Amino acid sequence: MAAPLDTSADAHEAQTEAYRLMGGTGRLAAMFRLIELARNTAIAGIRSRHPEYDDEHVRLAFARLVLGDEWVRRVWPDHGLVAP
Repeated sequence: MAAPLDTSADAHEAQTEAYRLMGGTGRLAAMFRLIELARNTAIAGIRSRHPEYDDEHVRLAFARLVLGDEWVRRVWPDHGLVAP
């Protein structure tokens, strides 16, 4: 795998070695932590942009970001689209 453009070759090599040493279980745990961090960051952004939203509106706005308009309309046909 090529190193990202914003990462030095040495840093990329060190990161690759760290991931290798983690093993599959460790990499999976790291992945789930990153997913949770991204989810929390997106929700914080929604709450920051829309302080008037209750928890339901935040959930619908996040679903729109993750699923897209078509799926939100399919899953929640009785709700309008909520701006993320």
